[in-house]
Amino acid sequence: MHINDFALERYFAEFEFTAKYLLSSSDCEPLSLQEMLAMADPEALELWDNLKLAYTESQGLALIREEIAKMYSGVHPDQVLIITPEEGIYLSMQLLLNAGDQVVTTFPGYQSLYELANSKGCKLSRWEPDMNNRFSLDDLENLLSDETRMLVVNFPHNPTGAMLSKNEFQRMINLVKERDILLFSDEMYRFLEYEEDNRLPSASEKYKNSISLCGMSKSFALPGLRLGWLIVPDQDRLSALQSYKDYTTICPPAPSEILALMGLRNRDSIVSRNLGIIKKNIKLLEEFAESHTDFIRWIPPRAGSVAFPEIFVKQEVEYFCRCLTKKTGAMLLPSSVYGFKRNCVRFGLGRKGFEKGLGILDKFVTK
Repeated sequence: MHINDFALERYFAEFEFTAKYLLSSSDCEPLSLQEMLAMADPEALELWDNLKLAYTESQGLALIREEIAKMYSGVHPDQVLIITPEEGIYLSMQLLLNAGDQVVTTFPGYQSLYELANSKGCKLSRWEPDMNNRFSLDDLENLLSDETRMLVVNFPHNPTGAMLSKNEFQRMINLVKERDILLFSDEMYRFLEYEEDNRLPSASEKYKNSISLCGMSKSFALPGLRLGWLIVPDQDRLSALQSYKDYTTICPPAPSEILALMGLRNRDSIVSRNLGIIKKNIKLLEEFAESHTDFIRWIPPRAGSVAFPEIFVKQEVEYFCRCLTKKTGAMLLPSSVYGFKRNCVRFGLGRKGFEKGLGILDKFVTK
């Protein structure tokens, strides 16, 4: 793998645990163990109290797979594979791609979504947003060809907060269907739509030749569980992924499965709580942008817990962000760590205390 290309991870490793104000975190405010146990139903509490720290089922606990399947239309629990989120990307890319395959991917993005393909010698084509962080389906159509093996998408999108409309989503499905292109859909921010009516279907609900990734880290505010899932409509492909998993994690961690079950059974209240924090922070950021039009061009996100506005600075954007963190303790993520050319920064909108970090930024920019 091209480990040196993972600039995003290196940047976080340098600053994440030393910064006082994480203005860029893509997670929602993490729930505590006490909060999880307080909201658990009697069955889940009994499972927790009698938990044995033994090996678990390789595909995942039946109860949690049943709970996950309820969130999708036409998905059976047997089509669910429990993984860690990063593992789901790794297994899919390693198993399904070969050197020379063309892979089209939304860009910028979570680096594993394209760097793993790059490390295998695939030919990458980037589907990039316009100046207002919108992804054009005409641009996508021009990138796809009869040689395209996989389309990798992420909606709601990290870092821009972009979303497709339902009509655009259906057009995307039609485009890959026409050429029988494998669709890998990163849906880690699904359920964080500001209006529920704007929620897109899961790719796995609409297209058999797809894999959908989701998990507990973003929408459900439980990143410390390191637990996610793949929805794989094709049974042979699911079996192959599960066999490959025997060489990575083998099986999910027993405590994480039970805590994830508690979270999923209370998903409506958790998501509502997260959206309350996000919407409050969006309003604060909009007010900040209105008072600093010479510094920032506000581009409202359409869904999710991140925003990616453009900033106007004389220095390189990464230099500005490094100075901000070292001098004030407030951390912003520069677009340069994605290899993205525009001067943008990622704001994380899902954490409490956002106003404190924004106040620090306000003073820094004014000074």
